[in-house]
Amino acid sequence: MNKIEEELIAWTKEITQFRFPRWEDLPDFDLYMDQVLTLIDTYLSVFNPSQQKKIITASMVNNYVKLGLIPAPVKKRYKKKHLAYLIAISVLKQVLTIPEVKEGIIYQASVSGIREAYDLFCTEQEAALIAIASHLEKKDRHPLPLMPNDTDMANLVVRTATIAVATKIVTEKTLSLIAQEKIANRKETKQKKETEL
Repeated sequence: MNKIEEELIAWTKEITQFRFPRWEDLPDFDLYMDQVLTLIDTYLSVFNPSQQKKIITASMVNNYVKLGLIPAPVKKRYKKKHLAYLIAISVLKQVLTIPEVKEGIIYQASVSGIREAYDLFCTEQEAALIAIASHLEKKDRHPLPLMPNDTDMANLVVRTATIAVATKIVTEKTLSLIAQEKIANRKETKQKKETEL
């Protein structure tokens, strides 16, 4: 097993242990914008494997309010429902357009309600991460199916979107590790040439 595979497998252990805060785990008190941004960055660090971009910014939040993706804050304070929306949007926008994210959130909320839709999203995204990780581990067992047999119209949209997110972040992490190895190899080659002189 080479170094990239070792690091990727170590990282997959991290993503299989990742857990979203469920609705009841989100803060019950009002938050200011900087607190919201800090919390979301903390909650979603696994979805930024290369650490080269911001998961969410104040201008993104303001745009989501303008576009009607999230309700407007009350006196510049954000509530639990804002956090739930922002967590889902921040993850799903990695693979869907903003209009698609909006349509998906509206659809899922109409099927099961906002709280249940958020918790379903969390459960499905965790399951997708575990399933994709099982395909990367080199063990003598069969990997988990990416699309479980109980998929139906009540969970199809959220399930396929979360699978897409899981495969995207694994791709980003793999490319990041490959880039790091290339840089390390160049440095090593350069050092060898310098010592030979």
